[in-house]
Amino acid sequence: MSATSTMNHGVMEDGGAYNRNARIPAGGAFLALPLLEEAVRKLAFDDWKTPVVLADYGSSQGKNSLAPMHIAIRTLRASRGRDQPIFVFHIDQPTNDFNTLFEVLATDADRYAIGEPNVYPCAIGRSFYENVLPPESVHLAWCSYAAVWLSRIPALILGHIVAHRDTGTACVAFESQAAQDWKAFLSLRSREMHRGGRLVVVLPALNDEGESGLAMLFDQANVALAEMVDAGEIRADERERMVLGTYPRRRCELLAPFQADGQFQHLTVEHCELYSLPDPAWPDYQSDGNSEALATRHALFFRSVFVPSLALSLTHAHDAEQLRAFADRIENRLQRRLSKEPMPFDSFVQVMVIAKQCSASNQSSRDKD
Repeated sequence: MSATSTMNHGVMEDGGAYNRNARIPAGGAFLALPLLEEAVRKLAFDDWKTPVVLADYGSSQGKNSLAPMHIAIRTLRASRGRDQPIFVFHIDQPTNDFNTLFEVLATDADRYAIGEPNVYPCAIGRSFYENVLPPESVHLAWCSYAAVWLSRIPALILGHIVAHRDTGTACVAFESQAAQDWKAFLSLRSREMHRGGRLVVVLPALNDEGESGLAMLFDQANVALAEMVDAGEIRADERERMVLGTYPRRRCELLAPFQADGQFQHLTVEHCELYSLPDPAWPDYQSDGNSEALATRHALFFRSVFVPSLALSLTHAHDAEQLRAFADRIENRLQRRLSKEPMPFDSFVQVMVIAKQCSASNQSSRDKD
């Protein structure tokens, strides 16, 4: 993998592993649900005769999308009735585990289409750094955690796997790439969104002091990888190529495209707020004192979210047996390290609600109201 890799990264561990272990992203999405409901109530269109389109950008394996889509559909039903057709497009990279996604949509007890004959789930295998849906077709857009992944890895990171733990030129390269990608993401969503539509974005974030809350988890994983090199489990050159293409942003970075005149590509920010997200595993540890169980949950979270991206740098990256062995080893080493020093991994979440300006006739009607 070169320093300017555009390989598929950010794809979660398959077989439903992400659904089972992604409680931190689920908690971040939960914080945004009241704002999502409010955003649906504010939707304004000239023509409600056509089907409503909900776009779930970065759906992964679907479990964490059920509650947001259920709330959006329920809120739409309250104002539009049960006959309004609704399309729900779940969008992720072609290598996403779509088999698990469709199983969740068809069989999960909390699936949003239960009792909804006029709701039509769909899926698209394409990066959201490309055109995904037709112009002005999306009424409500939802993106939870996925936009933390960049379109490309702009530089290798000396001695670490994440840019925000670097103090050199790699961090600068990631900052620049993140700014470009954020503008590209917003521009593409504006093109696809109907006028009067809303985009709700949930992002793992840095606070104003540059803290993420997950720094120690990445540091421990970084040490675990060094141990694997020393043990001959991976090669040094493989480790050097291992970089996570993530970039948690500060509030000022998210608002930067809107600073000139309050809008960007016909989009305006209605809400932008930083939240603190408590570690969902910590209360159980406080109750039972089981450091092994706490460490296992943290290690499984890291494995399901980040290990597939690290594994792309292995020489035998397409060998399923080698990939499983790599994932097992880093999980076990990380679990052992974390169990020695139990700690909560509280984190920060940024929630944004972004509106696309209404058409002149629709705006006039709203002004009269």
